[in-house]
Amino acid sequence: MIKIVIADDHLIIRQGLRLILETENDFELVGEASDGAEALSLCKTLTPDVVLMDLRMPNMDGLTAIEKLRVEQPEVAVVILTTFNEDELMFRGLRAGAHGYLLKDTDRVTLFNTIRAAARGETLLKPEIMARVFARANAPKIVSDTTINLTDRELEILTSVARGERSKEIATHLGISERTVKAHLASIYSKLGVDSRAAAIAVAAHKGLLGSQVKR
Repeated sequence: MIKIVIADDHLIIRQGLRLILETENDFELVGEASDGAEALSLCKTLTPDVVLMDLRMPNMDGLTAIEKLRVEQPEVAVVILTTFNEDELMFRGLRAGAHGYLLKDTDRVTLFNTIRAAARGETLLKPEIMARVFARANAPKIVSDTTINLTDRELEILTSVARGERSKEIATHLGISERTVKAHLASIYSKLGVDSRAAAIAVAAHKGLLGSQVKR
């Protein structure tokens, strides 16, 4: 079972999500929070696998809660679920460590797939979100940060991650073991100062480390 906490200041949104999540046998809604502070408190008590986090809430907003959760309980995956379709919020959320970024008008299949991917420790971003990441990566104003020295292999793996490939898929097409892929990812995370695939993609895009070669 995937244990889920919902953090949203609108009761009707929480009620709607509860009804949707209850249709899946592998989901268990264990708690609901009306702001970021309450979400952090529930996570300490309930140790969920995934938190569906709104961004703009009273008392403590979602971005602050994600940053604190990353430090206090890094094993809890966060999927942002918001009405705000803003690039800067998206990048800040991914850099803070979120495993996904969804708008509240998303379809249930995408929601379910994103939750399951997050519970596995993977990042699943919709094509239109990835397109915005790539657009930012290719923007003329962004220049490569020479202080981050990724090896050719690490850049290759980072590019594959940005395409949405899993570790097993990367290992297969590069002809290396999955353990080696994970070791390279650990090195990439360390160099970028992140601890998740989504954050690595966001930071790499911001620093100009991802280019047009990401697109197939």
